[in-house]
Amino acid sequence: MEIEGFEDLLKVARQQPEPQRLLFVFAKPVLPKDPDPEEVRRFEAGRGGALQPLMSVDKRPEDLSSFQALCKEADSRNPEWKMVFVAALAGAGDKPPSSETVDASLEVMINTIQSGGDISRYLAFDRGGDLLAISLR
Repeated sequence: MEIEGFEDLLKVARQQPEPQRLLFVFAKPVLPKDPDPEEVRRFEAGRGGALQPLMSVDKRPEDLSSFQALCKEADSRNPEWKMVFVAALAGAGDKPPSSETVDASLEVMINTIQSGGDISRYLAFDRGGDLLAISLR
């Protein structure tokens, strides 16, 4: 099944035979340090900048009712976020991923986003729940 939105993501995660954890990193675009005039222009046009992770959380798919509920919870912690990156982490057999595995995976996501690494393996949604296509150029 192709994932076209957040509800598709929840449906697919809930159908997996192994217990899943969905990993979320909320971020916002920021200007890089010492930007040149072109970087400022692109950022102001909504087409540039760096990504700054603001917070992260993991959830069982069964604990998520909707994207709007996730947004409300995120806004209560930090309303500055503009996008959320999502990855799924599978358990083994009937056991969910361990807390250590979840924490390590979230740390990898945060570092990848912050360093401008390859984020193509994550889904990204804007505040409206629309999938984003992010280019690293």
